[in-house]
Amino acid sequence: MALLLLSLGLSLVSTQELNPQAIVRKNYDMAKVSGVWYSVSMASDDMKRIEKDGDLRVFIQNIESLEDGSLKFNFQFMVLGECVKVAVVCEKTDRNGEYTVNYEGDNRVLLSETDYKLYITFHLRNMRNGTETNVLALYGRVPDLSPSFLERFEKVCRKYGLGPQNILSLSDQNDCCKYKK
Repeated sequence: MALLLLSLGLSLVSTQELNPQAIVRKNYDMAKVSGVWYSVSMASDDMKRIEKDGDLRVFIQNIESLEDGSLKFNFQFMVLGECVKVAVVCEKTDRNGEYTVNYEGDNRVLLSETDYKLYITFHLRNMRNGTETNVLALYGRVPDLSPSFLERFEKVCRKYGLGPQNILSLSDQNDCCKYKK
């Protein structure tokens, strides 16, 4: 039985490829965003904030589209060597795919693109003490996405002036993953 589950899991991972026709960049169906997600990569113009012990370095567990149109993100992050779970509700704005939340400053969370089935990319604009920080996050429905998704994420990052030196892989860096259910 374990071998069957392993082979099924491996076949899902090996068949995942980016389908450019499935990419959605506007008119999002936020109900399709709900569910389990894994942190794959992050990028920022202020690397300290997403590196180990950074205040914006979080590991997604799931996203829930709420009845009022808000999005609830369930994250994990490390605080003093301990895994901490936190739920953050981002309030819907008048623009489709755009949300606000107050955490370490004023934030705009924008859904950049998704195919709903395998990946989603968010753009966070954080304003704190007059300084803007941009963070992009790539989440996958599986912990490891194929290189085509990572290449796509690099392309999206370039649109925001972020190069490969601004991108961190998170797939193997989640110290909290052993707690994920």
